[in-house]
Amino acid sequence: MVDKKLSHINKQGNAEMVDVSEKEITSRTAIASGRIIFPAEVFKQLQKDDFLSKKGSITQTAIIAGIQAVKKTSDLIPLCHPLRLSKINIDIQPGENSLDIECLVKCNERTGVEMEALTGVSTAALTIYDMTKALSHDLEISEIKLNKKTGGKSDFGV
Repeated sequence: MVDKKLSHINKQGNAEMVDVSEKEITSRTAIASGRIIFPAEVFKQLQKDDFLSKKGSITQTAIIAGIQAVKKTSDLIPLCHPLRLSKINIDIQPGENSLDIECLVKCNERTGVEMEALTGVSTAALTIYDMTKALSHDLEISEIKLNKKTGGKSDFGV
């Protein structure tokens, strides 16, 4: 049995932003990952074209979109705190009929950056979908998950 409570729900059952004013500022890191899976013939075509499209580099556009999304996370997720981020790195590598995405985010703050890392991966994957959907709509965004978080009261994946 888990003896934890949802941190964004108050005693009256209403949503509220967590008060982090008394928390210590610490160095925080989060790493998230995900992938977009293509039909084999589509992936072969993308590889043959060096992941370039008429719109430009598929991977570089997705990286830029992911970075922009990380910076806008508190605008997208209503109860996330705006954070002063110190590092964002998005890496996209070819897998087996897939592009595998990893997003690392760092800051020195009172709250973690896992939502930012997850937002970066999600937006990079959506950007790849947008840039490749003309080849097929049989694309699957999957396995978006938090791999690691450090610097808070409960580290994960360490």
